[in-house]
Amino acid sequence: MNPRELSDGAWKALLVFLVIAGLGACATSQTGTALTATPTSTTSAASGGLALAATVTATTPADPLAADFAQLMSQVAERVKPAVVQVTNEQSLSFASQSGEIPVGVGSGVIYDEQGHILTNNHVVESATKLLVSLPDGRAFPATLLGGDARTDLAVIQIEGDNLPVAHLGDSSQMRVGDWVIAIGNALALSGGPTVTGGVVSATGRTIQEPATSQGPGPFLFDLIQTDAAINPGNSGGPLVNLDGQVIGINTLSGGSAGSGVQAEGIGFAIGTSAAKPLADQLVATGKVVHPYLGIGYVPLNPALSARYNIPVSYGGYVTTVTNGSPADQAGLQADDVITEVDGTKLQSDSDLALILSQHKPGDEVSLTVQRGSQTLNLKVTLGQAQVLAQAQAGTN
Repeated sequence: MNPRELSDGAWKALLVFLVIAGLGACATSQTGTALTATPTSTTSAASGGLALAATVTATTPADPLAADFAQLMSQVAERVKPAVVQVTNEQSLSFASQSGEIPVGVGSGVIYDEQGHILTNNHVVESATKLLVSLPDGRAFPATLLGGDARTDLAVIQIEGDNLPVAHLGDSSQMRVGDWVIAIGNALALSGGPTVTGGVVSATGRTIQEPATSQGPGPFLFDLIQTDAAINPGNSGGPLVNLDGQVIGINTLSGGSAGSGVQAEGIGFAIGTSAAKPLADQLVATGKVVHPYLGIGYVPLNPALSARYNIPVSYGGYVTTVTNGSPADQAGLQADDVITEVDGTKLQSDSDLALILSQHKPGDEVSLTVQRGSQTLNLKVTLGQAQVLAQAQAGTN
């Protein structure tokens, strides 16, 4: 059953269920500090609000539609969970005067076809010398890395075994804000199998920059699904699932600090399968994903930065470097140029240039509007192909 197909009565029943459950929820002060929740126990010395919750719970008969919804959630979880694997990243390291493969990280993945292909995050398998895949049924397999892509943080690995459980990929483009979803993964690498959390689609089409690494700024990830289903360390690479039991996202990021030490809660991001599936097909077929290449380093502009450095435009990509022989170099781009538009689309946010270029392929011609001092130029650039092993970074293209 798809949640969009529930009857009006079902939604009303669900609303009643949520209202009752919500009476014992945490409150939030104006400063954003979460208050401690008080249990809605009938044996507690309850306040007025908690007493009401106890009364409603005791006198309201069980609603079969609410019970059906709860049963649906558990059925979906049980259907998909067998195909959610733990991925252990082992690397060759020296420890206690001995050398060998040592587990350095644990993430998740999902088996999505009968050939044992597993979709996960690139950062789960990055730099591994060995990969070990553990299934909830107790079986464990060595895995082969077919390909990983730092720019999109996706990877495909493969195991060989009989009667492998499979979770089917759905169409993430059909998900709407408010649709119910379930996140499954090996949160905190807890023993006993995958952790299941539930929530809703909070937003679609998000653009988020991954955290920086020792190799530089993290890449921008585009068209992400935001959810309030809990996503914790170890969930990376695990599936986000709709109520039809279809994988519609690969859980990748969780919200961290919101600034000033305030912890963000209920904010996680998944790479939609509509974007991930074509990339997975490329990784299986060729071991790589082909990306377009412009050949510049740049800094996204904003009004404050422009005013500080007396730059004549407020938005765009300020070119810091141009790689010799690159498509940008051949088209005449120079350091200190500002790219203000690509194919007539104005660059107004930090990720606009990277997003527009990501929608092209090598060999495409793009039109750049460039501010060079007081001059406005229009340049045609034929995009090249990015190097396979190059680390994707925000601010480079």
